[in-house]
Amino acid sequence: MLRRLIQVVCFGAALSTAPLLVLPIGCSPANDQAGTHATSNRLHQAARAPAVQAPDFIALVKKVGPTVVNISTTRTVVEEDSESAGIPEEDPFFRRFAPPMEPHEFQARTLGSGFIIAEDGYILTNSHVAAGAEEVIVKLTDRREFKAKVVGVDRRTDVALIKIDAKGLPKVTFGEPSKLEVGEWVAAIGSPFGFENSVTAGIVSAKGRSLPDEDYVPFIQTDVALNPGSSGGPLFNLSGEVVGINSVIYTGTGGYMGLSFAIPIDIAMEVSDQLRTHGKVIRGRLGVQIQELTPELAESFGLKNANGALVAGVDKGGPAENAGVRPGDVILKFGGKAVQNAQDLRRLVAGTQPGASAPIQVWNRGQTRPLAVTIGEVESDIARAPGHEAKPPTGPGGLVLSELTRDQRKRLHVDHGLLVRSAQGPGLRAGVQRGDVILAINDIPVTNIKTFDAELTAHAGRTIALLVKRGEMNLFLTLKLNGD
Repeated sequence: MLRRLIQVVCFGAALSTAPLLVLPIGCSPANDQAGTHATSNRLHQAARAPAVQAPDFIALVKKVGPTVVNISTTRTVVEEDSESAGIPEEDPFFRRFAPPMEPHEFQARTLGSGFIIAEDGYILTNSHVAAGAEEVIVKLTDRREFKAKVVGVDRRTDVALIKIDAKGLPKVTFGEPSKLEVGEWVAAIGSPFGFENSVTAGIVSAKGRSLPDEDYVPFIQTDVALNPGSSGGPLFNLSGEVVGINSVIYTGTGGYMGLSFAIPIDIAMEVSDQLRTHGKVIRGRLGVQIQELTPELAESFGLKNANGALVAGVDKGGPAENAGVRPGDVILKFGGKAVQNAQDLRRLVAGTQPGASAPIQVWNRGQTRPLAVTIGEVESDIARAPGHEAKPPTGPGGLVLSELTRDQRKRLHVDHGLLVRSAQGPGLRAGVQRGDVILAINDIPVTNIKTFDAELTAHAGRTIALLVKRGEMNLFLTLKLNGD
């Protein structure tokens, strides 16, 4: 059997395009008795080796499970005409050949995870779970449900802080991500695909990972199985301490493929503290466009290694330009700390208080220069609490309109009217569609947006009749104005 096993494995290895890492001993011929005997001895030795004790995840889950919550959110989604959305109204085929499809709005429900960081109901989760939600419901492991308030979200780190009205809740304890070791066991608890309080485990695969379009987070990479719905859940070490927030997976299928990423908890708590205090995150700004320094570029600049951040451009009138930073400079130090790469510089700058003066060291033309820069502030991308999100500007009736150009009037065979670019709220409920042309309101011809808005305002709280041109036909729609 052993001889046959070796032959089969060797045959498989010969056909395989990937190396078999489990067979470093090579393939012995079938009649090689010495090789077979040596292999047999090694297998017997392995069988006698003491078994490795597996981590006690049972105790871990009993200890920390009650601190993890399930989060469900609802938000209004407007589904546009999928056939004509994105087609310019100036397109001569837009009016004639785009099939009319009724846009509609509906309530979308999403699921996520989170964990309690304070006994009085503060909970951490992901920004992409809570941002833009009109209603956030938190369910505890004891089956109690609470409506949560979104305290603040930070899209740049994908961290959100929410609050429920409760006291005496179990809360997590915090670990130190800097002490995590690659190969260390970790566990996640969340709601993948809505399966509440699911536990998965794995090891730390790498630390300090940089991901595309993620400038502020040195992610913890693991092989813990995560799926949609796991977002915002905690990553625990074997001591039951939170070391990260599960946030991102790399996938080609939409599901888990062995690459999961968590936000280090120390970074998340810095964001949480600012959200709790200011409702937003305040970050420093240097005003440069930077790129990674490759070994080839470093050699061309006369540097011994590729440590540092290469300045590709400088914002006119920004902090860096005012300090004397120029394109082609390599920033080696910021605030007295060595800069290893471009992402390192972004984090150092972001963590500096706007208005503060920071020393920097740059390399240019074979020599270093010390400079001092007064840090600016990154424009906030704060997402407001539910009910206060920024929305596209709409006029009365929830309609976004544009006045017809001369060419559009000629093509549509009309001498007046307003083109509907999108419809929400009352306009959407009335049946107004993107691409419609509003010709009249209560038999009064519509010639410009100002007149249209004035007529709607004058009829607030009433029902009005809109004459709409749709394709080759005209029709009346009733628009109920309820003051929104």
